[in-house]
Amino acid sequence: MRMTVNLDPDVYSFTSAYAGAKGITLSAAISELLRRAEKVPEPGGDSPRLRMNEHGYLVIAGTGDVLTPEMVKEAAEDELV
Repeated sequence: MRMTVNLDPDVYSFTSAYAGAKGITLSAAISELLRRAEKVPEPGGDSPRLRMNEHGYLVIAGTGDVLTPEMVKEAAEDELV
């Protein structure tokens, strides 16, 4: 479907960077991000492990597991391949 939308500058910047990093069009990036957002459960819903932090972001409740910077870097590199 073809349509025109107005994005806030910060949303455009994020979506454009996301599209560039994934090598996809802006339209594809918007569709992908909206589909991902649609799948996020509501806070306090089915998953007791998810909660809203003080900044309004959905986060996983503490599990005691440690996530190191090396693990994050490895995961980011895997996704780009």
